[in-house]
Amino acid sequence: MKDSADTSIQPMDTFTAIQERRSVKQYDPAHVMPQADIDRLLELAVLAPTSFNIQNWRFLVVRDKDLRRKLCDAAWHQSQVMDASVVILVCADLNAWDRQAERYWANAPAETRAALVSMIAKFYAGNDELQRDEAMRSAGMAAQTIMLAAKAMGYDSCPMIGFDMDAVARLVKLPEDHLIGMMLTVGKALQPARPRGGQLPLSELVYEDTF
Repeated sequence: MKDSADTSIQPMDTFTAIQERRSVKQYDPAHVMPQADIDRLLELAVLAPTSFNIQNWRFLVVRDKDLRRKLCDAAWHQSQVMDASVVILVCADLNAWDRQAERYWANAPAETRAALVSMIAKFYAGNDELQRDEAMRSAGMAAQTIMLAAKAMGYDSCPMIGFDMDAVARLVKLPEDHLIGMMLTVGKALQPARPRGGQLPLSELVYEDTF
C-alpha cells in the first residue's frame, strides 16, 4: 500500500468521506503516520468555523508511548489509545475571545477590526456558559473536520468521550481555563467498523418551519 503522504494519491470526494467515515477501534500498532500527514490534518482542522473567528480550539497531539499508556488507563484500557498512529485531544481555550482579539481580524480594514473586537468583548465577557458552549461547538466542528480529512487521506478515526476527564486533564497538564472536547484516535484500521446500527428516517428527524 502506498504511503498516504504520496502526493500521487487522490483523496476521496467529500460525499464518499462522509458516507464511509466510521468509528474504528482496531488499528495497526506498527503503522507510523508521516509528520506531513499529521500536519495536513491540523492545517485542515484550523479551517473549521468559529464564532467571531476566535479560533478557540487547541489541539494536543500525543505520540509519547508512556503518556499514551497512561491515557489508555484513564480511558478504561480501550486499545485504540495505544494502537492508533496518533491521538489528538481536541481542546478549547475558554478565554480565547479575550486574548488579543484584534489578531483574529488582522487582515480586515482597521474600522471593521475595531468594531468586531468590541463586539467580541460585549458578547462573551462575564458569560461563562456561553464561553463553554462556544468552546464545545468549535471543538466538535474541528473534530469532524479532522475525521473527514483523515478518511479522505486513507485513515480511519474514532471520537472518544469514554475516559476519565479529570485524570486526562492532569496527565496532559491542561490549563485551568481550557477544556477537553473529545479525544480522537487516527490510524490505519486492522478491521472495518461494524455495520451501522441503524439510521432513523428523515421523517422522524427533520421538521419544517416549526416543531
